[in-house]
Amino acid sequence: MTQRLPPPAPNTILGHSRAIAVLGLPLIGGHVAQFAIGLTDTVMLGWYGVEALAAVTLGSTYFFTIFLLGSGFAFAVMPMVAAAAGAGEERQIRRCTRMGLWLSLAYGVLVMPLLWWSEAILLMLGQEPDVAHAAAEYLRIAGWALFPALLYMVLKSYLAALERTQIVLWVSVLAAGVNALVNYVLIFGNWGAPELGVTGAALASLATNIFACLVVLGYALKVLPEHELLKNFHRPDWEMLGRVLRMGGPIGLTNLSETSLFAASAMMMGWIGTVALAAHGIALSLGGLAFMMHLGLSNAATIRAGNAFGRRDRDHMARGALVVMAMSLGLSVLGMVLFLTMPEALISLFLAPDDPQRVEILLIGTALLAAAALFQLMDGMQVVALGLLRGVQDTGVPMVIAALSYWAVGIPASYLLGFTFGFGGLGVWFGLVIGLSVAGLFLMIRFWRRSIKLVGTSKTAAAR
Repeated sequence: MTQRLPPPAPNTILGHSRAIAVLGLPLIGGHVAQFAIGLTDTVMLGWYGVEALAAVTLGSTYFFTIFLLGSGFAFAVMPMVAAAAGAGEERQIRRCTRMGLWLSLAYGVLVMPLLWWSEAILLMLGQEPDVAHAAAEYLRIAGWALFPALLYMVLKSYLAALERTQIVLWVSVLAAGVNALVNYVLIFGNWGAPELGVTGAALASLATNIFACLVVLGYALKVLPEHELLKNFHRPDWEMLGRVLRMGGPIGLTNLSETSLFAASAMMMGWIGTVALAAHGIALSLGGLAFMMHLGLSNAATIRAGNAFGRRDRDHMARGALVVMAMSLGLSVLGMVLFLTMPEALISLFLAPDDPQRVEILLIGTALLAAAALFQLMDGMQVVALGLLRGVQDTGVPMVIAALSYWAVGIPASYLLGFTFGFGGLGVWFGLVIGLSVAGLFLMIRFWRRSIKLVGTSKTAAAR
């Protein structure tokens, strides 16, 4: 049985809006549910203690820096599968998905030592010894989740590109529920289990990622047997592996550029102190939750742009791009209103009522959420631009734009504003805003001035 996609939506604002909503809402829900896994860790460890919260903020930032570099192969699979489906090239769907799985496993083996011996690295980066030790204990267990997490990302991209987004949503919801339950049992020692604190959160993350990977793999094998993803899985496909590597490598480095900006900000907040780092973790969690909505729209933009790219339909792509950008802007405005009007209520969700450092965290966190209001507007713009560029398989120059925006502009701006000019944590966050703004501007220019012109101009563009 050949995988058939629905016909393209009418090339009208209403037609695109409906199509993006049908495709994007389950993806947004899936990202929010997946993000809820980390959010649950943050909330429950905030109830457990500020030191535990600081340690997992540091450890999870370190983990996701490594994870997002490796997830480039999964993000490459999405537009490649979408373009192949749009062009009716069934065999290409299977080939690129398999090699995405191969590259993800190989990457996990290469970087596992960085997770196992993370304490020395965190100490070299100037973190407090107690926090670095606790973060490393978390990573020695949670680090093994890298393998199922990366495989899950590839399979999610494969299914989403074939517009099977409902399963992506429901698996993510189930995984979030599993994580919350295991956290509740192991962090606090409920139902007769030992009280493990940070270690309990790490075990919950590992169990959750294994569960999600197995469920989505089982679905793919049962519902789409014609793709035979695991048949002769051991056989290499060097030509396709090279294509996924050439596309996924730049995407991974782009992800690394952005996430290293946030990792650097966490390190800088750690220099300020444990309380500042805990407040940063809360504000970043709330900002990240808003970002998941933009990421879902970005994925929808990648899939729809990839389909149009496969069909060589430039006009359809251009109008769809305008619609998805407008939808992202609307979500940004909603998030800004919430962050500016109810910061204390949002931050209080992460803190025990009797926490002795509650007042100080609320004070710092409220200021950071004001910066986050502007920050998520810029973050939404750049991630949607990246999604559109990936849809037309343009990843090399966007990687350079991201690296320069985040490493040459964002990180130095955070340091200068936070420490040289003495604005502290708020200055660090405004450095994030500057880096994201530069990235968003130049990525949008790249898409509209060059990348969209590639559609329809070359019949061999998709193969390059």
